[in-house]
Amino acid sequence: MIALRIIPVGDNVPLGLLDRLAAVLAARFGINCHVDAREVPIGVTWDSRRNQYYSTALLKELALRADEGTHGATVIGVANCDLYVPVLTFVFGEAQLDGRAALASLFRLREEFYGLPPNDELTFDRLEKEVVHELGHTMGLRHCQDWRCVMASSHGVERVDVKSADFCDSCRAQTRQG
Repeated sequence: MIALRIIPVGDNVPLGLLDRLAAVLAARFGINCHVDAREVPIGVTWDSRRNQYYSTALLKELALRADEGTHGATVIGVANCDLYVPVLTFVFGEAQLDGRAALASLFRLREEFYGLPPNDELTFDRLEKEVVHELGHTMGLRHCQDWRCVMASSHGVERVDVKSADFCDSCRAQTRQG
């Protein structure tokens, strides 16, 4: 990954949050990272039977954005809507394995989803982990068996909370960070 663009998916993603995320990811990966404020529309990906948005369709739209602009840039979309893939009840995100597009959602990372008071720092911590996880997939990493590794699979927010925002030694060795 030589550069990263963060793109809002839908119209209710706070740009200030994305700016903060860009700064954190630029420092973490040592790359040029900026927010591309041209949002990806989500309406056509709505599934009224599930009351969710189809993440794979959104990922395809993000992949088109990866093909424009900076050569070799990876794009990560950040949404604030509930995402799904057909075989799962929901997903926190999705990515192209060894590709240039990824997606993460704030929707189930927010405490409010669970009937709890807002906690912006916890939400940001969770978002950072999920974005790093999805970007790991774009670097060719698969799910890790080490529950502390950011590449561990998370089927619930509790699993997000217990894992680190960092790659384990084995996963790090498989990336250019190694």
